[in-house]
Amino acid sequence: MASDFSRTLALLRREKRISQRTAAADLQVSQALLSHYENGLREPGLSFVVRAADYYGVSCDYLLGRSMSRDGGAPLAAAADGEESPAAGAVLGQKLVADAAYVLLDAADRSGSRQLVEEMTNYLSTVEYKLFRYLYAADSANPSEAFRTSEDRFDALCDARMKLTELRIRCAADGGGALGLKPEAAQLPDLSLAALPNAYPGRAESLLHVLQRVSDSIEEFDQTTRKKK
Repeated sequence: MASDFSRTLALLRREKRISQRTAAADLQVSQALLSHYENGLREPGLSFVVRAADYYGVSCDYLLGRSMSRDGGAPLAAAADGEESPAAGAVLGQKLVADAAYVLLDAADRSGSRQLVEEMTNYLSTVEYKLFRYLYAADSANPSEAFRTSEDRFDALCDARMKLTELRIRCAADGGGALGLKPEAAQLPDLSLAALPNAYPGRAESLLHVLQRVSDSIEEFDQTTRKKK
């Protein structure tokens, strides 16, 4: 949590385009102490956390790394963590995935790159294919012959297709012409965490919650992040 706080505190100051000296004066601490906070050398007290959250216009949860939604997103997070009924949780999960996919595909569409939209659609379609095959195979009564690709090969082949598509997505987003793609001007909309809620009201929170949950889960395997704490 300390590394999340220091990283976010420094990020917010840079986004506001103010010097460390100015921020320190406004937050009523010395520049040296603010530098320690931003570099993770000191942990702040609760009063400073609240003051900094008010100063930068974000929630304490966001500042502490508990939410990627700048207003905290507490109701959505609480429901997703199982405080609602299983049925409500399933509906919420569908909303999270659907909203997140909408934002990503809409951002690709706004870029003006047809290739980017196509590659992202291909990627998401492959994920859905894999998930369906997993569920289909769980019932032994379902004949595997329904699919041309055998049960013991489809998983690895999908992974190979997805890795290539990931490279093509990154290339298309840059407007590059490698990997079989044509050079194409691409201008993505502002996807900063500050801009998302205004660009996608009602849907940005879902995407930010998905990002937070995945970030938390992969952090367990990220030795670099672990060393910072």
